Amino acid sequence: MAGLGIAAIVLAAGLPLSGATLDMGIWAAALSLGLAVLGVISLVGLYMQQPNTCTLLNLFGAYKGTDRAEGLRWANPLLAKRRLSLRARNQNTPTLKVNDKRGNPIEISAAVVWRVNDAARAAYSVDDFELYVRVQAEAGLRHLASLYAYDEGEHPDSGEITLRGSVDEVTQGLRQELQARCGDAGVEVMDAKLTHLAYAPEIAQVMLRRQQAEAVISARAKIVQGAVSMVEAALKGLSERSIVELDDERKAAMVSNLLVVLCSDRETQPIVNTGTLYN
Repeated sequence: MAGLGIAAIVLAAGLPLSGATLDMGIWAAALSLGLAVLGVISLVGLYMQQPNTCTLLNLFGAYKGTDRAEGLRWANPLLAKRRLSLRARNQNTPTLKVNDKRGNPIEISAAVVWRVNDAARAAYSVDDFELYVRVQAEAGLRHLASLYAYDEGEHPDSGEITLRGSVDEVTQGLRQELQARCGDAGVEVMDAKLTHLAYAPEIAQVMLRRQQAEAVISARAKIVQGAVSMVEAALKGLSERSIVELDDERKAAMVSNLLVVLCSDRETQPIVNTGTLYN
């Protein structure tokens, strides 16, 4: 069509001169005018299309199709053309304050990667598909936060899916949630990940103290478990080697002393017995 348009314009410019010599003035002028109109129409219908873009074609309000081919393209000049990008886009949601599954106020935000995969639905199903994705991303994130607890709380070994501890499951759930909400607008959600997750300021200090207490309890439990194993090994070694024979009362005293030494968070000062074992 580009070649046809250029050739028609060149011929239209040359015909009046040749027509004047051949005594065909009026016919040459009419033919020249027709060729000029054909050339203009051919060139007006040309448009350039970049990779990962598409053009929606509309004739007097009727949808006629979508052109996804790249390069120099041509379409009927009467068709209205609207270009849409099919490239991936990032959507950062603002930090939202919501309640988790247990009712604790938390702050949460996410980054969503999406693209248009159905240009006709994106253009004609909603007024503004970019605004639609932004609003649905916030709504989907709020709904997701209400389905899960922030962390395991008092039951760390329960296997419960939480926002902080189950990153892969939460990410998959968020992507599915957003895809279900944005699919009607011809949008494909490629990825969605949490970018911010924290307790709300009004309860952050209380939750921090709770987490610290849980960490101390867990550490103490491991210390006691290790101390018991060491005391058991010490008593077993003394008995097998017949180093000293202890009655139940002395064993209890020895166990008590060893546990105090091993479980104390401060240095212990031993008292040396210079007398007998029983005095």
